[in-house]
Amino acid sequence: MKLPDGKIAIMGGGSWATAIAKMVMSHEDETINWYMRRDDRIEDFKRLGHNPAYLTGVRFDVKRIGFSSDINKVVRESDILIFVTPSPYLKSHLKKLKTKLKDKFIITAIKGIVPDENLIVSEYFHKIYGVPEDQIAVLAGPCHAEEVALERLSYLTIGCANRDSAKYLAKKFANHFIKTSVSQDVPGIEFSSVLKNVYAIAAGICSGLKYGDNFQAVLMANAVQEMNRFIETVHPIERKIDDSVYLGDLLVTGYSNFSRNRVFGTMIGKGYSVKSAQVEMEMIAEGYYGTKCIKEINKHYHVNMPIVDAVYNILYERISPMIEIKLLTDSFR
Repeated sequence: MKLPDGKIAIMGGGSWATAIAKMVMSHEDETINWYMRRDDRIEDFKRLGHNPAYLTGVRFDVKRIGFSSDINKVVRESDILIFVTPSPYLKSHLKKLKTKLKDKFIITAIKGIVPDENLIVSEYFHKIYGVPEDQIAVLAGPCHAEEVALERLSYLTIGCANRDSAKYLAKKFANHFIKTSVSQDVPGIEFSSVLKNVYAIAAGICSGLKYGDNFQAVLMANAVQEMNRFIETVHPIERKIDDSVYLGDLLVTGYSNFSRNRVFGTMIGKGYSVKSAQVEMEMIAEGYYGTKCIKEINKHYHVNMPIVDAVYNILYERISPMIEIKLLTDSFR
């Protein structure tokens, strides 16, 4: 099997995309392509030497970056495509594609599900674009973009059906502030990445309602059990749910002030409407979309998921957060 090698492209212009570019370019011989939707952002990036909208403290040698707003040009000229666009916008970006993807190596760093399709991103690329499963990897773990920008020690897991490919890719991301490990549990990692955002919204709602640390600990303990029940049902393999890519990512997203899903939930708990919270944040809270997708997927599996159900009822059925969380507390132990 040919290992994933060649030119890397970053597909997306947000904070996580910027952090990933920083990781890759920490190797001095690495040059990349970078797809961004807006030409004005690209021009500002070239002029300033940093992303003008996200993680503005991270400096880049722009001579080592091939920027373009033409997705077909970037895909044509690249071998490894790292997708970091928000899941609600992935389909609209890919609709512009005339270049085939099945010969490319795809890495998804998107912690969401493709709306309407209700498919995890790896499955979407495999089913819709014909990319072989052993040419798809997932990048995940307890790793906030803001801390990568500050070069604080962080841990990433690269999941791929082909372990040799995962090991090869792990070396491309590892540096003095990023430690990497590998896994073959692509679906489990992706579903846990979606669920941890939903649980972070729940944690934020409870914070907004003035529940304290004692209850938050119980919420997280129940969340990891719920996560385990779901991924064991949809993809039953041997895994350790307390590994950092599952439990660690859940904890950092549920507790950190960098977590946009927790911030979004906190606003809901304080009485904001969904729409007003989204407008004020000016950033995508993936868990909002993930909640609906998981709820719909679970209609086929019937896993007991009281936390997901509670978040869904608050966000989509407009049930009072105070009432819904009180009902949830009665089911915990």
